[in-house]
Amino acid sequence: MEKNTIFALSSGVPPAAIAVVRISGAGAGPALKRLAGRLPAPRRAVLADLRDGDDQALDRALLLWFPGPATATGEDLAELHLHGGRAVVAAVEAVLATMPGMRRAAAGEFTRRAFFNGRMDLAEAEGLADLLAAETESQRVQALAMVNGHVSRAVAEWQERLLGLMAAAEAELNFADEDDVEVGEVVAERLISGMDALAVELGEWLARPAAEVIAEGLSVVIAGPPNAGKSTLINALAQRELAIVSPIEGTTRDVIETPLALDGIAMRFSDTAGLRAEGADAIEAIGIDRAKQAVEGADILLWLGTPDAAPSHPRRVIVAAQADRWQGDAEAEAAASRCDLTLSAATGAGMDGLHRRIVDIARTLLPREGEAALRQRQRVALAEARDWLTIVRGSREASDLILLAERLRLAGAALDRITGRAGVEDMLDALFGRFCIGK
Repeated sequence: MEKNTIFALSSGVPPAAIAVVRISGAGAGPALKRLAGRLPAPRRAVLADLRDGDDQALDRALLLWFPGPATATGEDLAELHLHGGRAVVAAVEAVLATMPGMRRAAAGEFTRRAFFNGRMDLAEAEGLADLLAAETESQRVQALAMVNGHVSRAVAEWQERLLGLMAAAEAELNFADEDDVEVGEVVAERLISGMDALAVELGEWLARPAAEVIAEGLSVVIAGPPNAGKSTLINALAQRELAIVSPIEGTTRDVIETPLALDGIAMRFSDTAGLRAEGADAIEAIGIDRAKQAVEGADILLWLGTPDAAPSHPRRVIVAAQADRWQGDAEAEAAASRCDLTLSAATGAGMDGLHRRIVDIARTLLPREGEAALRQRQRVALAEARDWLTIVRGSREASDLILLAERLRLAGAALDRITGRAGVEDMLDALFGRFCIGK
């Protein structure tokens, strides 16, 4: 890896009360000496005057010195807590840029160095990226679980169990003539049982919602016949005039989407063209097709129409909308009694109930407290590991220790891709280092 020392402003864009400039690499210590004339005691904040190469004052700042490798990046690290004016930051950065072997950091380079130096694995780095982008409470909680190693610890435990299974297979394959090694049939059965148990556990993780659902937001689609109050409802939810409201049928001709957060859960609400079988022109027909596609892809469907015409959907809420218009109409009230909710977006009546219903359904689609969601890349690797661990009892593979050992190796390699930390050689070292199967 490149040995240059890097620096960057790691706090918000000036002006601000404080500006934090981080320096990472072998030149971090010399940089502090050049700026402040001395190297502070490790991990103790020190107030010092900073000066440039011509001994001109730059700022009075707090200095922090963290000698590696026990640092955030795994190498020498320094922090300058400056006054947060633009000119102050620019002056200090200009001096740093003139120092030999020093350059400005690229985007994400501090985290990249932390990964390559073993201070965080790939799953934790992905969690950090999600944490920086988090805008809702659910996104923050899930990203923090990833940063704190929830997924990494699970992978480490799975790898530990794989090592035990591999050791048993290697012992039988290489030391079958020893008196204290079990016979092949017993070992094969034990391997298959262990693989089955692990495959079931991986399947349970794969059954959880994907992290992208939390990051991008659940899809909530508002659908129904023309003039059912769909546009009025999305305007009320968004609290702004997002969609045109008109008594003319076919006014909404495309899917109109807006991001919203309800109780800290990110969602994407979509208003769709009114669904009708006849009377639509060519442009409206395209909008109706798109509305049908949106309904099919919805995580939650809000249907503003009669229950009999509602599309089949596992998370469907049938809403009797526009209650301010039809209350007192016996026939309309009878139809509304068969719906899940009654509301009027125009007056606000029933909107709190709709809010609670949507949030309650959304929570069933999110990981439970203490669970972590997997990103698509991680899910692909986990699914591959599960597939390698899945054995059909009675098949040829089930009685072939060589094939079972190879499946275990491939499952371990798939799990390695989740954290990006271990490789085949690491696995073999851990295997033979822990299990003393040689005499």
